[in-house]
Amino acid sequence: MKTYEVQNVKDTRSGFGAGLHELGKMNDKVVALCADLIGSLKMDAFQKDFPESFFQVGIAEANMIGVAAGLTIGGKIPFTGTFANFSTGRVYDQIRQSVAYSNKNVKICASHAGLTLGEDGATHQILEDIGLMKMLPNMVVINPCDYNQTKAATIAIANYVGPVYLRFGRPAVANFTDANAPFEIGKALLLSEGTDVSIFATGHLVWKAIEAGHILAEKGISAEIINIHTIKPLDEKAVMDSVRKTRCVVTAEEHQMNGGLGDSICQLLARNLPTPVEMVAVNDSFGESGTPDELMKKYHLDTPDVVDAVLKVLKRK
Repeated sequence: MKTYEVQNVKDTRSGFGAGLHELGKMNDKVVALCADLIGSLKMDAFQKDFPESFFQVGIAEANMIGVAAGLTIGGKIPFTGTFANFSTGRVYDQIRQSVAYSNKNVKICASHAGLTLGEDGATHQILEDIGLMKMLPNMVVINPCDYNQTKAATIAIANYVGPVYLRFGRPAVANFTDANAPFEIGKALLLSEGTDVSIFATGHLVWKAIEAGHILAEKGISAEIINIHTIKPLDEKAVMDSVRKTRCVVTAEEHQMNGGLGDSICQLLARNLPTPVEMVAVNDSFGESGTPDELMKKYHLDTPDVVDAVLKVLKRK
């Protein structure tokens, strides 16, 4: 089991802010729009240094998406910023019609996703956004795991022509990926090779999967751990290559069980290689107020839950 060193603990939204600021220096076509949440989205530095490329649209998320779609017609690359709940659920019609259907080059950047939004509670803790966005034709869906990967993903999506949904979070989490590693859309990352079970994790659950892998190794179980940072397009080859070797799967995500990463992997396996699967995800439930750690434990998205899912799926192998 490969060991990863935690460089520091940082929130992934700050990775987005850092990446966006770098883009401001690199590409004058990049513009940013925010729905009255500049500080929360860490867009302050971009606004300060590139004011002519920044648009504060106020609490008008649907209008923000429409403005962003219009800006692409003039050759701009708009990055929109607000909470994940408002980036998707509140403006789904505008995204579907003005961005996805029209295949506009808009980057929908969404912070405070999942349960780890914490104390703001169920009304803000969207757990359905990956499902909503991956169902839209033309839409790329990315869910990076830490600060470094979020920064790299933010920079990378500016070079991709087409709609992108970039999902990240509020809490400080382990920052362990290589700061200089390039980000390749649709290319899964093998974190640790194994032979007994494949663990496919995304977002905040990637570090939980790594922690679980060490616990499993102590039990004599060899886990292959893969970071699926791009939900759509899914790296089908990486998934199939791993599953052909291990013959059982655990998926881990901070999202509803329905419509998330596990759903995508199960569809792939059902068509190609029926395989026992256990999913670590929220099981058809809304969230509630609490600290991120409390909520991850209560909703069974913690390291011991990944371990338990592996032990369960191995019995079905």
